[in-house]
Amino acid sequence: MLFYRAALSLSHQTLSYLSALIRRHRHTIGSSWRRLDPGRQALLVLVHLRKGETLAEVAAGFGAGVSTAWRYIREAITLLARRSPTLNQALRAAKRAGHAFVVLDGTLIPIDRVAADRPYYSGKHRRHGMNIQVLAAPDGALLWPSGSLPGSAHDLTAARIWGLPRRLKTTGLITLADKGYIGAGEHVRVPYKGRDKPTSQKVANSAHARLRGPGERANAQLKAWRILRRLRCCPLRAGQLVKAILTLQLREVR
Repeated sequence: MLFYRAALSLSHQTLSYLSALIRRHRHTIGSSWRRLDPGRQALLVLVHLRKGETLAEVAAGFGAGVSTAWRYIREAITLLARRSPTLNQALRAAKRAGHAFVVLDGTLIPIDRVAADRPYYSGKHRRHGMNIQVLAAPDGALLWPSGSLPGSAHDLTAARIWGLPRRLKTTGLITLADKGYIGAGEHVRVPYKGRDKPTSQKVANSAHARLRGPGERANAQLKAWRILRRLRCCPLRAGQLVKAILTLQLREVR
């Protein structure tokens, strides 16, 4: 096997944050000697999440076994996911920031499954995956991701399962969303439907799309972490994985 040096498009601040998190966790549980110190474990986790390298590849690169690498990654993801903002925290932060509105959008995290796994198949995206609901600020900054549901779940159904329409109405935040959220409530503004719409509705739809567009970049920020471009682990871990990545993403933008 050949080895080479490579760059990782993350800040040293993010590495230091995760290293400190792991170091404190080891001290709390009284962990004895491990093959990798907290800094190396943190780097291994970031390489796996950011570059999407397989367990075998990342384990070989860090001189650890595949099972050891998986334990390290699972441990770090759990620690990070616990620190992801809750929906209430995200909405309060949006109110404090004075956002005129928030953007609600759904995304599909592709998974490695066969055609027989029908519950995971999304007819909209024509592939197997897990449905994640994402709230974003008007500039596209990630605010909150939901847990995961099978890809066959409709966006509106998923939003209702996670209590989004009710919580958004309570906070009074105007929400922009696409046509998949028609019926979520008056506080969730969606484009007008139908053909041969009057000029006023066409203008309103254009303005709606311009405002919503930057917010939908939040999904692109998530997919910059290549692990989310195709999950090879248990699909049920998708939600926890996205929450862990949000915690890291928030450290990157500070």
